[in-house]
Amino acid sequence: MWEIPTVKQLEESGVTLGHKPSKRHPKMEPFIKGVQGAVNVIDPEKTAEKLEDALKFVEEIVKQNGVILFVGTKPPAQTIIRKYAEDCGMPYVANKWLAGTLTNFETISYLIKKYLKMKEEKEKLEWSKYTKKEALGLERELTRLEKMVGGISSLLKIPDVLYVVDLIEEKTAIREASRKKIKTVAIADTNSNPELVTYPIPANDDAIKSIDLITSLISQAVNEGLNKRQEKTKKSKTS
Repeated sequence: MWEIPTVKQLEESGVTLGHKPSKRHPKMEPFIKGVQGAVNVIDPEKTAEKLEDALKFVEEIVKQNGVILFVGTKPPAQTIIRKYAEDCGMPYVANKWLAGTLTNFETISYLIKKYLKMKEEKEKLEWSKYTKKEALGLERELTRLEKMVGGISSLLKIPDVLYVVDLIEEKTAIREASRKKIKTVAIADTNSNPELVTYPIPANDDAIKSIDLITSLISQAVNEGLNKRQEKTKKSKTS
């Protein structure tokens, strides 16, 4: 079961440290406690409150068979996104967001099917019938597809929710989610507009410890939702 971090844990993870006041987005004003060392300080109590709302939402969505797509393509987030998405068995985008991932899912679905087919053929040693040059070409194509859709290869349909690390960095993903009416959970730093997402979590979106702490909790909420989904399925079978 996930637990909301204490104020001390949030502060020690750098969650409360924002950007310079000159970069502050006016919509983030309610979540800012003050200025310290030339940077805006996020109110940890507001972070805890919004984080709890987001975790409850994620858990409930997954309990109801929903899929959460983890998104974080900037260097500090890539490894973290991949790790925690895999920990809870959810799809992720850690390299580059492909334009149309949500708004043109038919094309993305085609790429996923192609990737899975090529991967299966390689595993079954079906490439042995090709020349060395042809096999090398297939290997390059498989590597290209792996980078493009490897993390979302389990997506059979567009996801129910996006979890995003950086609102500004992932503006295309946020825009596509809005167009498709997909709900969003996102880390909202002091320079971003929290109103662009359904469940903003006011926090530092640059510090590795901050990203790790929040993403780990999202992953825990997903796993809790999966456990409750299994319990619900067992009860329905026995009743």
